[in-house]
Formats: sequence, structure tokens, C-alpha cells
Amino acid sequence: MEQTIHTPETYDFRKYDQIWRRVAPNLEPYPDLREPAVPAMAPLASGAAPAAPQPAAVPAMEQLPGAEENPCCMGTMAQEDLGVIEGFIEVELSDRRTYQAFVRRAPAFARGTLRDLANASGAAARRLMTAYYLITGNCYRPAVASGRIPIDSWCPALRERYHVEACNGMNYLRAGEETTDPCLGRLLKELGEESYRQADQLMALLERAL
Repeated sequence: MEQTIHTPETYDFRKYDQIWRRVAPNLEPYPDLREPAVPAMAPLASGAAPAAPQPAAVPAMEQLPGAEENPCCMGTMAQEDLGVIEGFIEVELSDRRTYQAFVRRAPAFARGTLRDLANASGAAARRLMTAYYLITGNCYRPAVASGRIPIDSWCPALRERYHVEACNGMNYLRAGEETTDPCLGRLLKELGEESYRQADQLMALLERAL
């Protein structure tokens, strides 16, 4: 049959194989272009229905990626640090309430920064609660805090908050170094650096207030 530009060309791979055998004897040069071999079918008995195709083998659940019973991250190793995670969650939520109270008493120039600090503390608490869920499969239920947060003089209050954030940063970094879970360690170190940045923001506010 005459071939046209729309007719697939049938390649004779034998002449190419002779070249590749000399250059790279162990290489299969055209694995994607060869037509798959069609196994010969046994003749059917008279009146017998053709056999149904067999489905492809499905790998067992425990063989699938990410289905390990003890994952390398946020798994058994991190369970030893659950008490530390719970403590950090409560600290961040307490800080968020404090900064929200500060906004109502702060000078106008400081309110935007304090709102940012409150949002950052809330975001840190959410990241820690997410880590808690990854480790345990359960949602963490934080303690419900209530009551008025007293704020006396503005500069002493900023001084106190600076030391709180700096200590938070130190504690996060120390906990990140001590945990044996690599992903939890990275998270704690990131939160530690964030706490130090928040301390810098408070120091800048104090510079303007003095």
C-alpha cells in the first residue's frame, strides 16, 4: 500500500540495532517505539466465551508512599514533645490576647504594629495546633482564657513584652534542637526566629516611646 504523509511509517529497527550493538551492546535504544509483543492466544473451545481480562495488581496499602505506620516526620518521635507543643500553644494564645488588649490602650502610632503582633501570635498557635493534629490525629482544645488584662504604664509594658518574646525565641530554638523529629524541629526553629523578630518590633516601639 502506498504511504502518504498521513500514513504512519513502519520502521525496521533491525538495521539500527546492528549499529547500537557495536556502540552500546547493553542498551535498548528504542524502548518506547517498539510495538509491544502480543502473546499468542490459545484457541477457544467450541462455544466457550473469551476469558475476561485480569485487572492490574493493586499494591498493598502499606506499600504506598506516605502510608507508613510510623512516618519519619510528625510521628512517634514527635509524641515525646506533645507537652512542649501544648505549652507553646497556650503561650501564643495568651500573647495574642495581650496584644489585642494593648491595641485598645496604645498610642496611635503603635496600634498597627500591635495588631500585627496579635495576628502573628494567632498564626503561630494555629501552626502548632496543626502539628499537634499531624502527630496525634486529634484536635487540640486550648484552655478558654477570660478576664481583664491589666496594662499600667506604656513603657514598662513594652519592656515586659520584649523580654517575653525574646525568651519565647530562645525556648523555641532550644526545643527545636532537642527534638528528634526533623520536621517538628524545623517548625520550632522557624517560630523561634519569628519570636525574635517580634521582640525587635517591640524594641522599635519602645525606642519611639522613650
